[in-house]
Amino acid sequence: MKAYVFPGQGAQFIGMGKDLYEQSTLAQTMFERANEILGFRITDIMFNGTDEELKETKVTQPAIFLHSVILAKVLGNEFKPEMVAGHSLGELSALVANGVLNFEDGLKLVSQRALAMQKACEAVPSTMAAILGLEDEVVEKICSEINGVVVAANYNCPGQLVISGEINAVNEACQKLTEAGAKRALVLLVGGAFHSPLMEPAREELAAAIAATTFSTPSCPVYQNVTANAVSDPIAIKENLMKQLTAPVKWTQTMEQMIADGCTSVVEVGPGKVLQGLFKKIDRQFPTESAAI
Repeated sequence: MKAYVFPGQGAQFIGMGKDLYEQSTLAQTMFERANEILGFRITDIMFNGTDEELKETKVTQPAIFLHSVILAKVLGNEFKPEMVAGHSLGELSALVANGVLNFEDGLKLVSQRALAMQKACEAVPSTMAAILGLEDEVVEKICSEINGVVVAANYNCPGQLVISGEINAVNEACQKLTEAGAKRALVLLVGGAFHSPLMEPAREELAAAIAATTFSTPSCPVYQNVTANAVSDPIAIKENLMKQLTAPVKWTQTMEQMIADGCTSVVEVGPGKVLQGLFKKIDRQFPTESAAI
């Protein structure tokens, strides 16, 4: 079974999507419609902007979503997923690609998500850190003993877990995790504590927008971040998506479950090759590729 997976924040680069725009009339139409919906020319930033402009959450998230979703649409009949998944933001790309959301509703949710997260980041000084070389259980236990908000946020692959929370709590956790044997404890250059309780205001705002959006039956199961399991019921998909901003991204568990359910190869749809690299951490021989037109 072939799985299509969609990257999240961090995969962006200047020039992303430009080849799609230049080679496909359908892509041009979709990009221009996105400019109208967003109220600014995101294509100008994606194709010719600066790294600083592209790094703004309100730009980054729609940019990655657009690159992924438009590429999937341009693939046309070649795009035949039997299962899909997306890392954090990428889950929304996956839901458009498998027909749960239409393009316009998906883009509006992504834009609302980005703006809500930006507001939540500005409310409390917070950050994230990548912890390498420790068992997940060790990281979870040490985080639970810290005075302050710090939680396991992204289970990226075996031996790589990202923690998220208040700046002081994250710094203290990094020190204790290093003492416990972590190979690295690297504070990330991010706007705030994604996938932690500090995102609750953003979760509430986005949940209201999700509740008002039509979700359709998918063309194939989606493995959602919150559960790491295959889901096909639109109501359940909607409920899981509402929980995503404050819940951890169970990507390690998702990859393991997809393989257990019969996944034999993975196609990454969107910028970069991050997710392919994570699958290789599960099995170095696992077949992966990037989608291309």
